[in-house]
Amino acid sequence: MFSKSNIISTIVTFIWAYLGGYLLWGVLGDPYLADHLGTANITIKEMPDMMYLIIGCLINAFAFSTIYSKLTGDAHGISKGLDFGIWVGILVGFGGGIIDYSTTGILNLNGTLVNGVIFIVYFAVMGVLASLVYGKTSK
Repeated sequence: MFSKSNIISTIVTFIWAYLGGYLLWGVLGDPYLADHLGTANITIKEMPDMMYLIIGCLINAFAFSTIYSKLTGDAHGISKGLDFGIWVGILVGFGGGIIDYSTTGILNLNGTLVNGVIFIVYFAVMGVLASLVYGKTSK
């Protein structure tokens, strides 16, 4: 679990989780998603609490890297990482997103679907990065 490959993969995917999350949701997704808020009476923070954002991204990266290594064994390749990331994106983005839509109303249905696509891109890139790190460091 704390192998060299897993630690390096966690660091690389953490950097993507933090910066890629900012790019995908903060820069590209925000203008669209802000116009597709649902009926929930919520307040979106102007600035996130950076300490908790960093902790969340680190947990996300570590869990992703660890699960990736357990499920792929010794067969690391870009297509494996991409495939793994897409399925995690579907699980979180569409599965979790539609459950959230049905129970909270944070986003309307259009916003939920676009957010699901963003999650797929986010985790697909994360999968490619993890596969590259494991491919280079686990031989």
